[in-house]
Amino acid sequence: ILAAIALPNYSEYVKKANRRAAQAQMMDISNRQQQFLFANRAYANKTTLESSGYGLPTEVSAKYTYAVTEDNTATPPTYLITLTPIVGSSQASDGALSLNNNGTKTPASKW
Repeated sequence: ILAAIALPNYSEYVKKANRRAAQAQMMDISNRQQQFLFANRAYANKTTLESSGYGLPTEVSAKYTYAVTEDNTATPPTYLITLTPIVGSSQASDGALSLNNNGTKTPASKW
């Protein structure tokens, strides 16, 4: 009986901890985007970020993939960071997270 109660709670705790790690990486990418904007008057795409040495830490990349979509033709320029759980991972049921240049975090219930 105890295991039936404890295991789901522990699984939920692990899922939330993995989500928090992913959110921290999204904030790191957002900070890098702001620095890149100041230096280059445009936001970086995923390829540019990775060529400058950025990569998701192993504990996050084992659970999520990420995408960075920038629109430097918009006035002002915009970006959207999306982390999507890897199918088959323990995070798969948690859903994708996103953060844009305005600081809008979706879904709001996961932040």
